[in-house]
Amino acid sequence: MDREQKEQVVVELREKLQSFKLAVLSDYSGMNVGKLTALRNALRKTGTDLKVVKNTLLRIASKDTDMQVFSEKLKGPLALALNDGDVVEATKVLIDFAKKNAELEIKAGVLNGKVITPEQLAVLAELPSREILLAKLLSVMIGVQTSLVNVLSAVPRGLVQVLGAYQAKQEATQ
Repeated sequence: MDREQKEQVVVELREKLQSFKLAVLSDYSGMNVGKLTALRNALRKTGTDLKVVKNTLLRIASKDTDMQVFSEKLKGPLALALNDGDVVEATKVLIDFAKKNAELEIKAGVLNGKVITPEQLAVLAELPSREILLAKLLSVMIGVQTSLVNVLSAVPRGLVQVLGAYQAKQEATQ
């Protein structure tokens, strides 16, 4: 890689580092190309890019960004996963892949500018997805309205039932 290509990589990486929600550093040493490709494909479905970049280029690109806190962790072969979509789905894919493949070791992450540990990433992966959380919220909101309608309609319903019983009694006495 010549200097011009390195500068281009740094510029592209800096653009991505300024607009991410979740970034995860992982040690991928010992993984073969097939497993790394499978991980990339799985992450791509969640809107996450997995990049293998030189540590020095990442250190240069991360200056004045939220990723600058990783500068001391940039040692050895590292893969950087950057997500700007649903962070829970991306974390689930990474954690599940790391459980199935011992070669992938998650080092640390940055979520909305805050450093998170691998243990915190595992907790984040256990959360339900965004769609499930929205569905639960919607069901709660609909449940409140349904309960309100039932309460408000109880008095007229009771009146109608009493009038119906009175009518039935009057017809039976005649």
